[in-house]
Amino acid sequence: MADLKTDVRFIKGIGEQRAKALAKLGIHTLQDLISWFPRCYEDRTKTRRIADLVPGETACVCAMVASVPAVSHIRRGLDLVKVRAVDETGALDVTFFNQSWLKTSLRPGETYVFCGRAEGNLLRRRMANPIVEPEGRREATGRIVPIYPLTAGVSQLVLSRSVRQGLDACGDILPDVLPDEVRQNHRLCRVGFAYENIHFPADGEALTLARRRLAFEELFLFTLGLRRLRQRREVVEVEPFRPVDMEAFYGALPFTLTEAQRRCVEEALGDMASGRPMNRLCQGDVGSGKTMVAAACAYFCVKNGRQAALMAPTEILARQHYEGLAPLLEPLGIRCALLTGSHTAREKKALAAALAAGEADFILGTHALITGGLEYRRLGLVVTDEQHRFGVGQRAALVGKGDHPHTLVMSATPIPRTLALILYGDLDVSVIDRLPPGRRPVQTSFVDSSYHPRIYRFLRKLVGEGRQAYIVCPQVSESEEGGDDRKAVTEYAAQLQREVFPDLRVAYVHGKMKPKEKDAVMAAFAARETDILVSTTVIEVGVDVPNAAVMVVENAERFGLSQLHQLRGRVGRGPWQSYCVLVSDNQNEETRQRLKVMTRTTDGFKIAEEDLRLRGPGDFFGRRQHGLLGLRVADIGCDAQLLKEAQAAADALLERDPELTSCPATAERMAELFTEAADTLN
Repeated sequence: MADLKTDVRFIKGIGEQRAKALAKLGIHTLQDLISWFPRCYEDRTKTRRIADLVPGETACVCAMVASVPAVSHIRRGLDLVKVRAVDETGALDVTFFNQSWLKTSLRPGETYVFCGRAEGNLLRRRMANPIVEPEGRREATGRIVPIYPLTAGVSQLVLSRSVRQGLDACGDILPDVLPDEVRQNHRLCRVGFAYENIHFPADGEALTLARRRLAFEELFLFTLGLRRLRQRREVVEVEPFRPVDMEAFYGALPFTLTEAQRRCVEEALGDMASGRPMNRLCQGDVGSGKTMVAAACAYFCVKNGRQAALMAPTEILARQHYEGLAPLLEPLGIRCALLTGSHTAREKKALAAALAAGEADFILGTHALITGGLEYRRLGLVVTDEQHRFGVGQRAALVGKGDHPHTLVMSATPIPRTLALILYGDLDVSVIDRLPPGRRPVQTSFVDSSYHPRIYRFLRKLVGEGRQAYIVCPQVSESEEGGDDRKAVTEYAAQLQREVFPDLRVAYVHGKMKPKEKDAVMAAFAARETDILVSTTVIEVGVDVPNAAVMVVENAERFGLSQLHQLRGRVGRGPWQSYCVLVSDNQNEETRQRLKVMTRTTDGFKIAEEDLRLRGPGDFFGRRQHGLLGLRVADIGCDAQLLKEAQAAADALLERDPELTSCPATAERMAELFTEAADTLN
């Protein structure tokens, strides 16, 4: 009998070759395989008559093959198999691409189920490349069919068959990680039923029961883990920081902090004076002034005889922080230093010596701050900027450089309170909910692609006035899977330079470029050496370019509202009026209403609430629904009531049994989940 850690290649029916394909999806063990949950389902339980097919709609048809399949070789790499199928109401012309084996497997006179998108008209109905199987087989049709996330070389059928083999291999070895009392109190099905019916639902009711059980389990384990993290933090004692006169710091600022900024500073300083390690999230909209909160905390820390460190996700952002904060803090007696990967070995050695000797008070940098043998003399404060860009392991490595230093994490992603409680259950949360005075709202419009000539004229006008522009596309190149009509960065940039703006300086940047290449392109844009920058969302967290005054987002329907808001925040940082243009030809009314939200408000928290309501939590960090928070089934946007139940159950269990000694399976699975989800947790 296999156990859940068994390598999938040893599961009956999978073998070496299929295991290699599954490994591309990160599926290595039996546990990985049965936990690779469907992203959605298709109800293929009902069939239609051929006469009832509606062009444009997907449907299943049960029909008899009425002709010998004919193969045509159109060109190299393209074969067509054509066959006619009939039922008592009419005929259906079916075409298959590059599936020449169907010539022998589709037999005239036998009945098959064809499932695909209907085409043609009332007189002649067609289907192209439908799913097909003999009537009664019920593997790909005749039931509710799971649709899995895939990768190249792994088809739905291969994955579905592999999961079937995996579940058969599990037998009765699936441990129930929910204590019996919890399962019974909340009317949850048993674990075996849940896994069987999340993958191969007997009917809609069985699927609902399975999903509820697995979603509850995830939320329950996640809540337990966060509560345990908070408990551990609360028992640690550190030397309280003494009071510091902050007026010298406030007086050195070229502006007055907003009331929201002052409140966040006071909350953080209160933490550092409490005798417990601070573990606080400071979240606020783009441009709300989080960096000044970090600067105030660093000043307070250094005046208490400790060192402070700020870690940013990119070299260019780290340098920007240094260039903004060093001129402010050094006249106040705080010695600032910058450390990034591009420093020479000699420079790194000198900085390391200064840190170890306590000759540098506030060091700013990238993950270079945690690499090598870098030693701090007395590290008292760790700040991470754009915290969701770092894995928890990277932040823990920086925290580990000191003896329980205070931690401040900053995020420009406004997060609704319901989601913040889950994402940051072991952090205290400060919110900067007001922009500094004088910031002009970015004017946002939503148009279709027929407006491109006008958009290009507008860009040319603004560039003529000395401004710069971003154009964001949903993919890197047209060769990516699903290229269809989506704008692609490399081709679009070349087309714009060649056909639209031959006299302007057009550059591009995307996430597949090497970090040094990306930084060089962004630095050139910041230095006004580029007029128009075509990009993927790699620029949503990036260098501050006050001169950029327009953001065009192509195929805007491909992005979530929170991501669009982050992108819009790249402009509007200078004294000029700035603009955001969302371009989409999508005709779905819900999609269009969603995008129109962006034209009505610039309040990131309102947008985030709407995003959570419409799309669930995955969009806050791009398209990462699967794996976010370690939640694969639960959806915080839809499962708010279930979340409350799970939290209540977790709290009751911890009150009864703080060390979870009575339920070892629960404790073990919770620890595994936190290890698996480390990079998406706070």
